[in-house]
Amino acid sequence: MQLKDKVAIITGAARGLGRAYAEAMAREGAAVAVGDVRDCDATVAAIREAGGRAIGMSLDVAKLDSCKALADAAMREYGRIDALVNNAALYGDLKGGRFDQLSEDQWDRVMQVNIKGVWNCCRAVIPHMRTNKAGSVINISSLAPVYGMPYALDYSVSKGAVIALTRSLARELGRDWIRVNAIAPSAVMTEGTRDYFGDKLEKASQVIAAGQTLQRNLQTEDLTGTVIYLASDASRFVTGQTIMVDGGTVFL
Repeated sequence: MQLKDKVAIITGAARGLGRAYAEAMAREGAAVAVGDVRDCDATVAAIREAGGRAIGMSLDVAKLDSCKALADAAMREYGRIDALVNNAALYGDLKGGRFDQLSEDQWDRVMQVNIKGVWNCCRAVIPHMRTNKAGSVINISSLAPVYGMPYALDYSVSKGAVIALTRSLARELGRDWIRVNAIAPSAVMTEGTRDYFGDKLEKASQVIAAGQTLQRNLQTEDLTGTVIYLASDASRFVTGQTIMVDGGTVFL
């Protein structure tokens, strides 16, 4: 087991990629603490039924106190935190459009959750990692800002900021032996992607796959291996990197 005896916090884990990350990390031996604005009971139950260790609670990443509550719960239950997966983000519920037609309220909310939420979770968790002089922060970015996704400027800008945050934090935290990396996937066939594209999903999926070197749409299991790698000791000298998991759409 690659994550035996490690403890991981995964945000946005009620469904989709967050749930997949949590279940995969638990299978690899990690004890997990999951949070979401949605109910995480199903995620926790699935992990426990498979023989893993999991706790869950309500989490609003836009609120620092909520992030601290999840970190404190993980510390009480497990006594340490080794990995943080900053997955929570606004995506599926967003309404796309030309840049000058986007709702200002939506813009502000996207920045609050997708950027400030990552910052808040780092502020809540990293002090515990500093105590152990070790830790891995895994920020979930997106292909969107690297490729230049049109008609979703708010989302694209927020995910570009996640890459910037990753690089700057990696510089700051190296002295504490805390690693900070990002994963930038293409559109993954999750509930959020289905919600975002709606009745245009089939056409969008075809266009996305056609632009890739590996021409099929990403599934959740295509991402979990990268998360496990970054949380494990196999990546102990990797920091400040953005790993594209996009079927070969862009090459960095």
